[in-house]
Amino acid sequence: MRFSPAGEPGVPDTRSATRYLIWLAGRHKRLFTAGIALGVVWMVAQALMPAAVGRAVDGLARRDEDALLTWGVVLLGLGVLQAVAGILRHRCAVHNWLAAAYRTVQLTVEAANRLGAALPRRVAAGEVVSIGTSDIGQIGHAIDITARGTGALVAIATVAVILLNASVPLGLVVVLGVPLLMAVVALLIRPLHRQQQAYRDAEGALTTRAGDIVSGLRVLRGVGGEPVLSARYRARSQELRTRGLRVARVESLLEAAQVLLPGAFLVLVTWLGARFALRDQISAGQLVAFYGYTAFLVNPLRNLTEAVDKLTRGHVSARRVVRLLQLTPELVDPAQPVALPDGPGELADPGSGVVLHPGRFTALAATAPEDAAEIVDRLGRYTDSDATLHGVPLRSLALATVRARILVADNDAHLFTGRLRTELDPHDRGDDAALAAALVAASATDIVEALPDGLDSPVAERGREFSGGQRQRLRLARALVADPETLLLVEPTSAVDAHTEARIAQRLGDARAGRTTLVCTTSPLVLSRADRVIFVEDGKVVAKGTHAELLDGEPRYRATVSREED
Repeated sequence: MRFSPAGEPGVPDTRSATRYLIWLAGRHKRLFTAGIALGVVWMVAQALMPAAVGRAVDGLARRDEDALLTWGVVLLGLGVLQAVAGILRHRCAVHNWLAAAYRTVQLTVEAANRLGAALPRRVAAGEVVSIGTSDIGQIGHAIDITARGTGALVAIATVAVILLNASVPLGLVVVLGVPLLMAVVALLIRPLHRQQQAYRDAEGALTTRAGDIVSGLRVLRGVGGEPVLSARYRARSQELRTRGLRVARVESLLEAAQVLLPGAFLVLVTWLGARFALRDQISAGQLVAFYGYTAFLVNPLRNLTEAVDKLTRGHVSARRVVRLLQLTPELVDPAQPVALPDGPGELADPGSGVVLHPGRFTALAATAPEDAAEIVDRLGRYTDSDATLHGVPLRSLALATVRARILVADNDAHLFTGRLRTELDPHDRGDDAALAAALVAASATDIVEALPDGLDSPVAERGREFSGGQRQRLRLARALVADPETLLLVEPTSAVDAHTEARIAQRLGDARAGRTTLVCTTSPLVLSRADRVIFVEDGKVVAKGTHAELLDGEPRYRATVSREED
């Protein structure tokens, strides 16, 4: 049996956490059912062993060699059966754990992709991280434990029936004692899960805070805010540690109860059995069997309490996953998407008055950078607007169509782990000439040449081995390799030096010749190379022309650009 992650996770049942767990189990019906069946066989085989030992002891007491041999062979058969069933059950359990956990990962990633730019506004980063690190494990355990939990229930019922047939009082002790033990353990499980929920929420919030601090560390150091936020993080971290100690305290009580209570139960049943044996109410073999039953019951009882614990934890984790999966994106495909004509078309934003003519290199200079970002979000359909392409409203198009024809590249994009070649060419077109041309246009050839294996060199998480300017140039090269019909660039040279910026400005227009390109910038080096410059103030177009024309005739434009020159 080999595990391979599912290629298509399917459509989950997100009506409730319970339905989601049932849906996960149903995705692998055969293995899930096989795991439960093998769990039952595994536990029942162990439950019948004390009976075989008791019969063998009675045969030995009667000096019946045939009975001793027969029950010895039965005991051997039960041992082999439980060993084989146990191995196969464990293999099924591991497969079910992996399938449930990784299917949840796939669904979580799909949900994150579906939410897109709305994800950070709808879900805290720490929440997503916690789902991918801890909740998937709890969900896997909940699916895995069902086999052992079901086997434990059937084994306890089997032992109770055998004991009732042999001795009604001892059978009643087991029948009544097991639910009592479970009730006592349940009293500890409920407060444990309350503490775990509080710890989990605090952990997610602290993870989010840590991510925010790290992402803004350079700014914090610049304004002298690092000590203040470090002190706050330290205080929150200590609060989390205190919550963790509370969880550990309840967990230790639960673990102690899971050992102490079954042990006390074992002593009680053994003592009662010994008294019945002294009164000749049961045979010596039955006493041995009773002792074996009570010793055996420790295992299913622990499995049963573990099942309750893990199912409850899995339910709590599934509730968080379902909450994420139920989130709907801010932008959805229309009921009947409109088809676009082939070839480049005019892209317009009526809200601001920005119009991008096909095949031209346009620059947008705004007095407020956030105005430029909002215009790009509307043109790229990252927010709902009246923007149009070919005269067709973007909201009437399928999102996949918009994404295929319009690419937005801003400084919030990340570099991912993997080979640099794959990072720059995610669609794996394998066009080395296009890749080399993009690196030249982005003035990034020196970055690749400095790497030991060139384009085959590995990239660390978020490209942390590169400086901010190097990452920016590599992101620009990646956008150029994609070669979209319309490319919208937001401040693509803000982190590079003037000499590098001049080279990029000189080469960018040639690299995008014949394609629609918009660059949001206030850099004169880039503005002077644009075919046309659009000047935006208070979110509206107030002037158009070449860079030289606007410098001469528009004082507000000149003031905006001169700040960059200073």
